[in-house]
Amino acid sequence: MIVHFPSVSLAIPVYNEANCIERVVRSFLQTHYPNLVEVLIADGGSTDDTQDIIKRLSKEDSRVQLLHNSQKIQSAGLNLILQHCTGDIFLRADAHSDYAFDYIEKCVEILLESKAFNVGGATRFAAKTPFQAGVALASKSLIGGGSAKHRHSDYDGYADTLFPGCFWRETLQAVSGYSTDATTNEDAELNLRLQKLFFDMNPMPDKKYQGAVYVSSKIRVWYYPRQTWKSLLIQYFKYGRGRYLTTAKHPKSAPIRGKLPFLAISGMIVISIVSLFVTLLRPFLVALIITGFLSIILESFRVNWKFRENFSTEIWLGDKHQVPDYVSRWFYCAVVLLTMLIAHFGGYAYQLFRRHVLGISNW
Repeated sequence: MIVHFPSVSLAIPVYNEANCIERVVRSFLQTHYPNLVEVLIADGGSTDDTQDIIKRLSKEDSRVQLLHNSQKIQSAGLNLILQHCTGDIFLRADAHSDYAFDYIEKCVEILLESKAFNVGGATRFAAKTPFQAGVALASKSLIGGGSAKHRHSDYDGYADTLFPGCFWRETLQAVSGYSTDATTNEDAELNLRLQKLFFDMNPMPDKKYQGAVYVSSKIRVWYYPRQTWKSLLIQYFKYGRGRYLTTAKHPKSAPIRGKLPFLAISGMIVISIVSLFVTLLRPFLVALIITGFLSIILESFRVNWKFRENFSTEIWLGDKHQVPDYVSRWFYCAVVLLTMLIAHFGGYAYQLFRRHVLGISNW
């Protein structure tokens, strides 16, 4: 229970979010939390009606403010908001999400209780189309990132990163906000710096308070993933690029799972090249490729089977009469898993090439 109510600044970076920004902003304006002092929206040059919608909302409620993010990228928009905000707490929100009615209250409550530098809820993936359903299910699989603690809706405890984030403003300012070196993975990179700050300040932390980042099942947010194969491909290519930059910047503390797609596919490529000269390796290569595809198909089946009974209640938020059947969910999940792996590998390899061959160290 919150005894006092720290002031909260809500931060939303946007670009072409006309379809959802009004719904998200209005949901926060209806909060019962008594000290939401401002809703700052950093627009990266939207070409749709996003800015007009925000301006209209700001006339209705002066807490809503539009900021122009000339650098366009999300991390720069968040830093712009950090420069202008006045609240004790910096609460980040994503326009592609739905938030529980008590989202702000729970974030503040957990921030006070956990003594962490950043708190948030598990990423609950939601879907309104069959392809989105495939992405949502794939994201819960071991191959698609399901090993991350914040991907489990019932998890409570410390983690290495989370989505989207609630911070003390002064703490975020102490680590200079978000890194603008990349357009993706800024959350994970920021959390690595917060972890370092936490352990620098607490070399022997209390057993009850074990880290800078805390995930709570009480904080509920539903994220809508990409709706098309092309947009997913681009997203995970960027993820791969961002993951490489984070790994290069924090080689000792970056999670190993961010390197696995690159290591796995690189290994297959090396074996493929060697098999051109060593014929004895060719049967092994064929077996490896077949095993890889079968692993994706079986993992897709496993995760679909796991959520077969509660898919329509936990993941599907579309028309209840158009819930995709098991076979289509299985197919899309397998396609998405393969796309995630290849795109992530491509982005990671591309950024590695830029750094070590072209000598370009940033985005």
